[in-house]
Formats: sequence, C-alpha cells, structure tokens
Amino acid sequence: MRHKTTQALYSYWNDLRGQRLAPRRFEIEPGSIGELLPDTFILERQDTETFPYRLAGTRLCERFKREFRGQNFLNSWSPPEAAIIRERLNSISVQGGAALFLIEAENTAGKTVLMETIVLPLVHMHPVADRYLGTVSTLDTPDWLGFEPISVLRLLRDEIIWPDGRPHAAVANAGHQAPFLPHVRNARIVRSERRQFRVFDGGLADTRPGQGPETGHQ
Repeated sequence: MRHKTTQALYSYWNDLRGQRLAPRRFEIEPGSIGELLPDTFILERQDTETFPYRLAGTRLCERFKREFRGQNFLNSWSPPEAAIIRERLNSISVQGGAALFLIEAENTAGKTVLMETIVLPLVHMHPVADRYLGTVSTLDTPDWLGFEPISVLRLLRDEIIWPDGRPHAAVANAGHQAPFLPHVRNARIVRSERRQFRVFDGGLADTRPGQGPETGHQ
C-alpha cells in the first residue's frame, strides 16, 4: 500500500474486524474516517457478477465527471480485467482479506495518472460479505486532474492482502473450499503491444500452506 489514504482505511477496517472475517456494515462510523470520505465508496454484492455502487465520494465523482451510484463496479474495466476483479471481490467475500489494485487512469486527452484502490469486505445481511468499503487514491496530482474527466482505466497489478497471513480461519472451520486456487490469487497482468496476458507465478513455493501472495508493486 503506497498511499496514506489506503493505509488509513485498511487500518480502520482491520481494527474493527478484530478476529472476524470482516466488520459489519453498520459498524462503519463516517465520523471516524471523515477525511477519507471524499475518496471512498461502498459496493453491494448482488451476485457473483454484479457489484453496484451504493455510495461514492464527492472527489471520486468529480475526477471522473460522472455519478457512480447504481452502476456496476465491473463496468469500468475491459472484459479480461473485469474477470480478474470479479474473482478478487468474490474471493474476499468468503475468505476475508483486502483486494488491492494498481491502476492507470487516462483522460479524454490521453493524459494518465496512477491510482491505488483498496476494496475491503463488510458483512451486512449474509454470513459472507455482501458489502465492500473502498477508496481510490491518486499516486500523483497532475494539474488536469479534476478538470478533464477520466475515461479509461487499466489494471496494472492486483493482489489480496491477508491480515492474518492467510485466508480467514472461518473458511476452514466451515469446511468451505476456497473459490480460487492459490496460483490464481497470485496472477498478474502482462501487456505486450496490443495483447494482454494473465501470468501465474509458478513453483511449489506459491502453494505452501499459509503462504500469502507477494506484497510488492511493479
């Protein structure tokens, strides 16, 4: 995690979580994260394919020059990238953990800025997480940001951060099988000219019990 906003929201979520898979939706106190609210959002997990925004911060809407409420989170991405993000969201809904994304955002004039997004599961009406708390932070502040709308997002890197070093114990205790194999959780996107590949880190070291994904950024 590079940005202080990402770090602050993760720490707040993890403190609320305690030893549980995730905190409950109504445990989130807006006053406790007041400085972060303009960059935060809440998603609903309607099913494994649909994650509409329920709330989106004012700065987030200003930077994209659009309203997000009701839109599917996956609609902002190309089909291959949306598939990866969908897997991450569905995984953390039953395994806990934080989904971290490094993004390149491009405006209509072709100018780009790096962004960091973290998505954190919340429990609302079901035993698995059916809400998500997230934030979008820019890693630099070009002078066009907020004036020229962002029109394209590209996923540069993705990973799951396990607060306990592994998927939450509730998964094993309930006898659930993890929905995605370890090598899938360690996948990264590699681009070459106009083609895009999904690369899986090989070797037995990636699948040892208790071994979490790498935490570095490219």
